[in-house]
Amino acid sequence: MAKPTRDERLQRVHSEARRRFNDIQSAVYAERKQCLEDRRFYSISGAQWEGNLSQQFENKPQFEVNKIHLAVVRIFNEYRNNRITARFVTKDGKPNDALADLCNGLFRADEQDSYAEEAYDNAFEEAVGGGIGAWRLRSVYENDEDPDNEQQRIRIEPVFDADSCVYFDLDAKRQDKADAKYCFVLTMMTPEAYTALFDDDPATWPKDVEASQFDWYTPDTVVVAEYYLIEETHDESIVYANQVGDEKKFLKSVLDETMTQELLAKGFIEDRRKRVTIKKVHKYTMSGGRVLEDNGYVAGKCIPIIPVYGKRWVVDNVERCMGHVRLAKDAQRLKNMQLSKLGEISSLSAVEKPILLPEQVAGHGNMWAEDNIKNYPYLLINPITDATGNPMPAAPIAYTKPPQVPPALAALLQLTESDIQDILGNQQEADKIVANVSEKALNLVQTRMDMQTYIYVSNFAKAVRRCGEVWLSMAKDIYVEPERTMKTINESGSANAAKLKIPAKDQASGALILGNDLTKANFDVAVTVGPSSTSRREATLRSITDLLQITQDPETMQVLLAMAVMNMEGEGMHNLHEYFRKKLVQIGVEEPTDADMQAATAQAQAQKPTAQEEALLAMAQESQAKATKARADVLETVANTELTHAKTLETLANIDPAERARVEAQKLVPQASALVQ
Repeated sequence: MAKPTRDERLQRVHSEARRRFNDIQSAVYAERKQCLEDRRFYSISGAQWEGNLSQQFENKPQFEVNKIHLAVVRIFNEYRNNRITARFVTKDGKPNDALADLCNGLFRADEQDSYAEEAYDNAFEEAVGGGIGAWRLRSVYENDEDPDNEQQRIRIEPVFDADSCVYFDLDAKRQDKADAKYCFVLTMMTPEAYTALFDDDPATWPKDVEASQFDWYTPDTVVVAEYYLIEETHDESIVYANQVGDEKKFLKSVLDETMTQELLAKGFIEDRRKRVTIKKVHKYTMSGGRVLEDNGYVAGKCIPIIPVYGKRWVVDNVERCMGHVRLAKDAQRLKNMQLSKLGEISSLSAVEKPILLPEQVAGHGNMWAEDNIKNYPYLLINPITDATGNPMPAAPIAYTKPPQVPPALAALLQLTESDIQDILGNQQEADKIVANVSEKALNLVQTRMDMQTYIYVSNFAKAVRRCGEVWLSMAKDIYVEPERTMKTINESGSANAAKLKIPAKDQASGALILGNDLTKANFDVAVTVGPSSTSRREATLRSITDLLQITQDPETMQVLLAMAVMNMEGEGMHNLHEYFRKKLVQIGVEEPTDADMQAATAQAQAQKPTAQEEALLAMAQESQAKATKARADVLETVANTELTHAKTLETLANIDPAERARVEAQKLVPQASALVQ
């Protein structure tokens, strides 16, 4: 059988992708349509009347008092005031790992350079409003204008309208989609942009999740699909070892006969094997009719699309999600209907109008019509007669009734307002300042409000953790150039520089290795979630202030004062935060960064001793020299004594035994005389 051509292979890929996408879109269409309607409901004017409701109120007032928008914005502000960050930590828990610190600095630098806050904010708002949001990671050239610069950086970019544009395979059950095998991302562009980019007649990708009833004008668009497909291959990892314990690891697919013979000649023998799975992510760009581009393999081994959910669960093997809007939609619609009806009633005249016969106002019609404007002191009517010509009373036949608010409508208005507060959370209570209420009680109210929205922060933290994992996978493929200088950002926001793959010495073995080698980075990702409200940071500041009033230890007061300043916010506080952080580093409360240690070393080398310090140093050196000389003299005396003793022993050894006994007896005579006396 002949090998298929490139066009035939791409056509098969396109057909399979269309089939897979249709299966996914059909399964989640109802859920995703509701997510889109929820986002429109709180954010677009008039969208709260979309559907059959607008037909029932046709030619009637349709007022909107958007209670949901304020509740959703409050959650946005809570998140923006307390950002969520990812941090790389060692798998064995060892602190101060230089490679982990490097990854943290590079990740923060990529976030800053790619304006990642926009991507994070868009995804969080779509998740809270509709139920699902997303952002992407993409590798780009560091300088597109320099043909000789092939270095790349990782960018974090937003994905808009994730509820109608991001689809993972139906077998992916994890919330972060780490188990997904393929993914579709739809992008909408104008026909002119499509033709200029792909030089092809527009053929839109099928996109069914849409809603635009109250949009007066929407531009013509062409939908293009990005198709990410994980391709898995299996291989064997072979480990060779020698007698001294050194090991070398190779994949069977890259190990040839020559390499094997060289290993055997150096004393290496095969020690063990392990079956491994190698993952690569293949990307295609497709229109409705064909594969527009085969983009090849992207960096890393993970699909670089990060989903975030407001609330999520799987029921009947279908992924379902919602945000903060859906459960409050009916109460909000009922509120709008009641206010519209009340407005309609209020617009009617509240004055009783007389009902007259035509003969009574004949000739005076203008006067009656202009009365509410000119306010005449009296109005005229004509006398009337009966059939026999006799005059009849000229009074009005009857009067109209002024409109009245139905009692049921008034009661329902109160119930609807209560229902909305129960569903969205009564944020008004948290904002009130009530007299004679303790600070603790106010904090409890704020905590209760925070817990109603914490699920969104928690789910977003899962997405940020997955973002760190995908970034590390991509960085291990991209940041590999030896001695490449890259910008890093430390925790305080200051920029530093670091070099990749520089020669270094292994602290354990003393062998020469490559330092800052990201290909060896294997870390866990920890997520730091800030306080769920500004009130908690303020409560921390008040607690520190209380401790300052009761402590007496100067060193403890210094630490508490620095911590208090570190928890303050405001314009121009960054320099003050950095100053007190360095203070905490000096007294051992805060861990020093690499920049801190380098600055301390440089300062110590650059600092010149004073004249008094030089004099004291000279005196110390003189004292040390004298002590060394005295020690040498003592050692010399001891050596001479030992030499004399050795010579004496040698002389005694050469004397005749009888003579030696006589000498010993002579030594004992004086001792015996002393004892007798």
